[in-house]
Amino acid sequence: MLRFGAAPEKACEMDLDDIFISRLKLLIIMIRSCLEGYPMGVVRRMAVVSNAGYIAAESIDLEELIPLGDKPPLKDGMNFDHIFYQRVKLMASMAKTIGKRYPMGEHRKMALADNLDIICGTLGFSSGVKKVEFLKVA
Repeated sequence: MLRFGAAPEKACEMDLDDIFISRLKLLIIMIRSCLEGYPMGVVRRMAVVSNAGYIAAESIDLEELIPLGDKPPLKDGMNFDHIFYQRVKLMASMAKTIGKRYPMGEHRKMALADNLDIICGTLGFSSGVKKVEFLKVA
């Protein structure tokens, strides 16, 4: 039998930071698939809007935990700066408009793609949408 996942000594419970990163990566994949021209059905659109709302709200909460000046961090966890969370909030608001079928011009698509590239670079995440054929199903 094949066993997938983390080794037992490396396994741990997911915390809120892990859930935030996982949902952020999912949102990135959904947005990239839309930018690549893959269809978005009703369920995927609802998932984009719902996930974008969660990401935007959680970004605000996590950004407040960043210390200002010489103050120590309020909690252990992710070490992103204010600019990262601003970019994530912008991406989430643009994702909501995609999910609600508002029109999107070429300049806006380019800005969203650039923003996604920077966020993915910060996360060290490569979504590889061009290799994933199941995204053609909406």
